[in-house]
Amino acid sequence: MSMIAIIQRPSVLLDRQATLVRAVESVAEAAAAGAELVVLPEQFIPGYPSWIWRLAAGKDGALMGQLHEQLLANAVDIARGDLAPLQQAARHHAVTIVCGLNECDSSRGGGTLYNSVVVIAADGALLNRHRKLMPTNPERMVHGLGDASGLRTLDTPVGRLGTLICWESYMPLARYALYAEGVQVYVAPTYDSGEGWLATLRHIALEGRCWVLGSGTVLRGSDIPKGLPGRAQLFPEADEWINDGDSVVIDPQGHSVAGPLHRESGILYAQIDSSRVAPARRALDVCGHYARPDIFDLHVRRAPLEAAHFIDQ
Repeated sequence: MSMIAIIQRPSVLLDRQATLVRAVESVAEAAAAGAELVVLPEQFIPGYPSWIWRLAAGKDGALMGQLHEQLLANAVDIARGDLAPLQQAARHHAVTIVCGLNECDSSRGGGTLYNSVVVIAADGALLNRHRKLMPTNPERMVHGLGDASGLRTLDTPVGRLGTLICWESYMPLARYALYAEGVQVYVAPTYDSGEGWLATLRHIALEGRCWVLGSGTVLRGSDIPKGLPGRAQLFPEADEWINDGDSVVIDPQGHSVAGPLHRESGILYAQIDSSRVAPARRALDVCGHYARPDIFDLHVRRAPLEAAHFIDQ
């Protein structure tokens, strides 16, 4: 059995350093409670650009440009060492960390942002970086397309872990790529919430016969910084629930064992046991005895991970 923790707290929007401080404090709190794996939400550093769902690219182009400039200035450059505080926290507390972020890549000029998720080992090493394959709808005004270099599973102390970001979980072949690598702990950082999304996560647990950790985003109007360009236009109501969160933990039989944590900031804890995965696949193993390799075949074109990005801070 392993204790896991899903952090459901808002970012300090458009402030990389302050959000890293909040992340490190949350990791310390979760580790003190016994967590071995700590999960932070989609694009947690420096926050999900919620304005994209409320602006029109042409009509509101000037405001969109101001917000994007601040997002770009506070994005994470892995090669620059921006994740060092989180890597140090992982090492100090001996926990594995999964964290979503807005990523820029200075080696390619830094002009394109990616919706990325990283996995940091308990010794502080950066194990993996996955960039969202297809930004969803207006996210394409902000993020570039990812590739399959990080579409893989990793052996961790809590089990074989894989990540897909938000609506990547609606991409059957992306899910299957993780199933084919024997994922036991499927981590889904997301901006989605509600019954439809929770039903999706239950389906994945049943389809893949794996643990599913849904890491939701919680955000209220009062969490939006007062100095945000266009705040009065975009987020006028301090009491508005912009996103409900709904973090959840689902077992390999599709049962919710913790959460959903709805309209609440906090940490969702659960005990998971990766040894329950193999017995659950006795009846259904979509990449094993329930597969038809004589009929179906999946090829994943992976580019090599850039070694320079995976540095020990």
